[in-house]
Amino acid sequence: MKIQNVSDAAFKKYGKVITGLDCSDIIAAMAETPCPENVVYVPGAESLESCASAKDIAYTLYGGMPVQIGYCNGNNHKLNGLEYHRDSEVNIAVTDLILLIGSEQDIENGKYDTSKVEAFLVPAGTVIEVYATTLHYAPCNANDGGFKCVVALPKGTNTDIEKRAPKTEEDKMLFARNKWLLMHPEAAEEGQYVGLVGENICV
Repeated sequence: MKIQNVSDAAFKKYGKVITGLDCSDIIAAMAETPCPENVVYVPGAESLESCASAKDIAYTLYGGMPVQIGYCNGNNHKLNGLEYHRDSEVNIAVTDLILLIGSEQDIENGKYDTSKVEAFLVPAGTVIEVYATTLHYAPCNANDGGFKCVVALPKGTNTDIEKRAPKTEEDKMLFARNKWLLMHPEAAEEGQYVGLVGENICV
């Protein structure tokens, strides 16, 4: 599939590139994080949250709200699922990486057609905001050797939630705190909502 760049105009409906924030200390701290053969996600890492630029992210990008700063690292080539939050997510690409993304507005009757997914390269060192209505999931490799990505979100996001009986269709997708998840049938595990139809895209 066509791989665009987050600097392209096509990315504007999904998010924006952040300039003016120096996150080099967080990028340097990421050197100590693992890059496994699969994918590892840590919602909050003290080594990142203690960096000086963490306060800049909280102030400038979240208006002073409490945030968590963690990472998603590893090796991945497939879409597998898509999620969204009620808030923007901030990503810092430590390596080149590819995001497979779509729009929440294109979910119809609890299903999302993966033919609408677009792919964007996020060059190493780039800071982006991914809007709340943008469907996204784990990054994909842009190169051999895997990827490393810093993930900032409002505090508590993606942590365990006590599930309740669904009152709305969207409740069925709620998988963790502030995390609505639609999985592809090829990749869904127990308790995950199967909401993707079409190809499980591979890059």
